[in-house]
Amino acid sequence: MFTSNVWGGGLEVQGEHLEEDDKDRNSEWDRASLLRQQQIHEYHELDEVQQSWLLVPQERRKKKKYIDLGCIVCSTTAFKWTVLSVLIAFFVIGLPIIIAKSLPKHKIHPAPPDNYTLALHKALLFFNAQKSGRLMASNGISWRGSSGLNDGSNLTDVKGGLVGGYYDSGENTKYHFPMAFAMTVLSWSIIEYPHKYEAINEYHHARELIQWGVDYLLLTFNSSATKIDKIYSQVGGALNNSNVPSDYRCWEKPEDMDYPRPVQTAYSGPDLAGEMAAALAAASIVFQDNTTYSKKLVKGAQTLFAFARDSSKRTRYSQGNPYIEPYYNSTGYYDEYMWGAIWLYYATGNTSYSNLATNPGIPRNANAFQMNPNTTIFSWDNKLPGAMLLLTRLRMFLNPGYPFETTLMQYQNVTGLNMCSYLKRFRVYNFTHGGLIQLNLGKPASLQFVAGAAFLTNLFADYMNASDVPGFYCGSYYISSSTLRDFATSQVNYILGDNPSKTSYVVGYGPKYPTQVHHRAASTPDNGVRYSCTGGYRWRDSSRGNPNVIEGAMVGGPDAEDRFVDNRRLPAYTEPTMAGNAALVAALVSLTGSGGEGVSRNGIFSGVPPLYPQSPPSPPPWKP
Repeated sequence: MFTSNVWGGGLEVQGEHLEEDDKDRNSEWDRASLLRQQQIHEYHELDEVQQSWLLVPQERRKKKKYIDLGCIVCSTTAFKWTVLSVLIAFFVIGLPIIIAKSLPKHKIHPAPPDNYTLALHKALLFFNAQKSGRLMASNGISWRGSSGLNDGSNLTDVKGGLVGGYYDSGENTKYHFPMAFAMTVLSWSIIEYPHKYEAINEYHHARELIQWGVDYLLLTFNSSATKIDKIYSQVGGALNNSNVPSDYRCWEKPEDMDYPRPVQTAYSGPDLAGEMAAALAAASIVFQDNTTYSKKLVKGAQTLFAFARDSSKRTRYSQGNPYIEPYYNSTGYYDEYMWGAIWLYYATGNTSYSNLATNPGIPRNANAFQMNPNTTIFSWDNKLPGAMLLLTRLRMFLNPGYPFETTLMQYQNVTGLNMCSYLKRFRVYNFTHGGLIQLNLGKPASLQFVAGAAFLTNLFADYMNASDVPGFYCGSYYISSSTLRDFATSQVNYILGDNPSKTSYVVGYGPKYPTQVHHRAASTPDNGVRYSCTGGYRWRDSSRGNPNVIEGAMVGGPDAEDRFVDNRRLPAYTEPTMAGNAALVAALVSLTGSGGEGVSRNGIFSGVPPLYPQSPPSPPPWKP
């Protein structure tokens, strides 16, 4: 039993209350009424604290006031707080919105495109102007039409002939070796900088240009087979010092060609096959969103590379061929082995290709580590600087380790030395007084090599930044990524007009650019008149500017004294090429600020499986 009252007060029962209770028991009153009277009586006798604890009605409680709003009834206090909250919300949220809406609207315009973007738009148009085959109106070059529709029509194993592709330069010849190189470089630039192409609305255009080229390359061999014995290596061309009507002898625009166009066949050619394999493999990464087409390109690349590696076909594709050797002569093929192998590895993830690319015999036979001008200049004939940079990317981003580490480390060291060789302080190459590097050793038409060097140096700088490598040493000199970028910027700026003659060497860009471009289609009026082989000489020899502006064409460029002669009779100064423009496009897209800085880190590795064991899958959810 409880011995005390936790509520306060004693537990004794007063006598007078007992007497009353006894009387109540004998009465006939209602018990509920009695209880009510007892509670009221006790309530008045409790102190204030006790009353607050008891759950009995309080007669003196203040009554609430209510407002009838018709559909609902609420207390006056709630109504006041609701009105106050609405007023506060209006002044805090609503009023600022009303004021903002009433102010005059100012559109926020995006930042204007930089000079590199403007030049890039034009540089891509050059490829539209070089197209061969059946052209649609959407091609966008009003003075160009369908041409070369009879190319390869006498070939019995190619349905429809060799229609399509690109003319290489100012002549109407389709050289497949530099054409394939141009497609590889264009694909490389899209793989590294897709965000920039998209930002300037050129992504689909650039892909269309690549597809036009690689679709044609697929016609030049039996792409449905796994083993081939020949590749068609060229359409058109001419023999030196020949008077027979040809691409060189005649001055006719492609739409008017009326002379025979011979097709050259390579029954051996690891250089040509290796470059074509690289082009198709790189394009397969560009078109990875189209699985069927991408697989078709990969299959073709593998077939070509098997042809290139055939030990019975180790003769240069141009060797002894008078239609090719004087114009696009290949000096070796081990650089194409390295170049094609790394592109196929990135496209397929097949380690047999990475094993070949890092096999010590490949760089040894390619003289990759000799460090001389013949190995450090990136061009249609020498892929070593580009191939070693791609392999350096593998080490910097994925670091596969053993057994590749030794060769990959050598590739990265030589890549760093290649970059340093382009810098003026090391005096490997001469520079003009205006600041142009002489990568062609003083020979004419230097800009295609300059553009290639600008692309590689800026790309390597982006690799360094993406992998948090601040710099490297060339001897005692510390080379930062900004040093490489400064070099690339200076060379491209020279091409765009920052030079002693204040001439832009990209047609259509800037206030002053070449007007007498060595180009048959651009120099011949689109007036409905068909000019004969020699009848077109009047346009070749005219002192006037071309009637058709071939926008985006990068010409050969100035000489070692910064002098430029704008004369279409001097192709060393005024002729553009596919390889040169591809390098220019790549350099421009790497430098433009449109779309943000840096490369796409992992796009190129889309076909490469994880190099290390994957983490085990998570266990299934526990069930009791």
